[in-house]
Amino acid sequence: MAALKLPILLHFFSLLFFSISAVDFVFNGFNSTDLFLYGNATVESPVLALTNQTSFSIGRALYPSKIPTKNSNSSTVFPFSTSFIFAMAPFKDLLPGHGFVFIFVPATGITGTASAQNLGFLNFTLNGNPNNHVFGIEFDVFANPEFNDPDDNHVGINLNSLTSNFTGVAGFWSDGGSFSSFRLNSGGNYQVWVDYSDFEMNVTMAPAGMKKPRRPLINASLNLSEIFLDEMYVGFTSATGQLVQGHNILAWSFSNTNFSLSESLVTIGLPSFFLPKDPFTESKWFIAAVTVGGFLVLCFIVGTLGILIADHRRRARARAEMEDWEFEYWPHRITYQEIESATKGFAEENVIGIGGNGKVHKGVLAGGGLEVAVKRISHENDGMREFISEITSIGRLKHRNLVSLRGWCKKEKGNFLLVYDYMENGSLDKWIFNCDETNMLSYDDRIRILKNVASGVLYLHEGWESKVLHRDIKASNVLLDKDMNGRLGDFGLARVHSHAQVASTTRVVGTMGYIAPELVRSGRVSAQSDVFSFGVLILEVSCFM
Repeated sequence: MAALKLPILLHFFSLLFFSISAVDFVFNGFNSTDLFLYGNATVESPVLALTNQTSFSIGRALYPSKIPTKNSNSSTVFPFSTSFIFAMAPFKDLLPGHGFVFIFVPATGITGTASAQNLGFLNFTLNGNPNNHVFGIEFDVFANPEFNDPDDNHVGINLNSLTSNFTGVAGFWSDGGSFSSFRLNSGGNYQVWVDYSDFEMNVTMAPAGMKKPRRPLINASLNLSEIFLDEMYVGFTSATGQLVQGHNILAWSFSNTNFSLSESLVTIGLPSFFLPKDPFTESKWFIAAVTVGGFLVLCFIVGTLGILIADHRRRARARAEMEDWEFEYWPHRITYQEIESATKGFAEENVIGIGGNGKVHKGVLAGGGLEVAVKRISHENDGMREFISEITSIGRLKHRNLVSLRGWCKKEKGNFLLVYDYMENGSLDKWIFNCDETNMLSYDDRIRILKNVASGVLYLHEGWESKVLHRDIKASNVLLDKDMNGRLGDFGLARVHSHAQVASTTRVVGTMGYIAPELVRSGRVSAQSDVFSFGVLILEVSCFM
């Protein structure tokens, strides 16, 4: 009887803890009692106005109760989903600038913050301090070189710092794959969605009233366990400097249980913050000037039409020379010059590995400073086949336990380049076959890594729209990120099939010792062949010390 009571009690307490941790709220407009307000923040019902026309001021608004953000027993950060509608609006006859930040902070108030380019988030003294325990998503309209801002119209994810770890130009991706940018402080109303779960954060935005785009503006792998305390305040902060503009929040939802709560936000009938048109632009003199100017522009267009037509024909010829698969995977293409610069001219000191068809170099992409691994594939032997296989398989896959393909390049004379996320801890084989007492994996590490790989294999076989057969699962193809999580890589032998399709016979490929016996006999690859290879990997990870 006592044995039966224990699991019942554990289930009861888990439900009780979950209910205590659950937080859901929706604000379609604000009252002064809804939030804690600091600095110049006010509620001008129904709008939360973080700043006004005062120079060098700060405005901050926080949800009045702390939000449970982390399980203190396991340091696991709870998932959360939030959405809000904002409008950044210039004031008449004042130069606009700066921005606002969606924040998680450990305490109330604005102590330790500064105005202007600091956005009311931090100050220069505390900037970058790991003990800050602050997280922010900035919407910045001023380029500050001291914070490595990419431009004057961007979105960034900030961890304890005013320098963004991840950035993106303000805008959204259409379902057709095209990107549309917009000006953050145009006065328009924009909706933002922030979703965090399983160490992955997606930041998505679009004009208010548009459905949520399927492709996020920023997709980032993040472990917030060192940033978040067990409980945090959540809200918004903003600042003005010599440049002044309005920062307004029109609606806000938050949940750590219901990722569809954002659908409760009202996106119609919202206030408008566009500046009124200048009457001068309506006058007949202005219209006459525009007419004359338009005529001159037309003359210029006619004069350059021949150049444009010639350029169009040149581009058409270039597209005609491209192969069919290049069109489908064009968005991931990176120029050879970018890759050459990232690897310092493919310097030998940047070589981090040598594969069957070429070397792997470490590099840093310009702009965001993203560390990458660049795989050079020789055009000889099966290089072209491996190159296309990697792009057509992993190029469309997205899973936290697969090595992400950032881009590719096909240069003239058969030089093929693949750009992946850089894995700080290298391949698994070095940790189990070439380890010593200083870098020996614990059994907890081994079990976690095997679970990671199993999750990735399951996604390949059953979790995507098509079935992907890896065909070369082994320790050297499992890479470890900075948190020692396992990620399956090297899709050079992979094949893509529909779920209903039975794979045809093929030549036997893979690594001896990992190849399933029936594959050698029949030549017919299957998901079971991958599982056999994974079983060998389990034995190696479990037994080798």
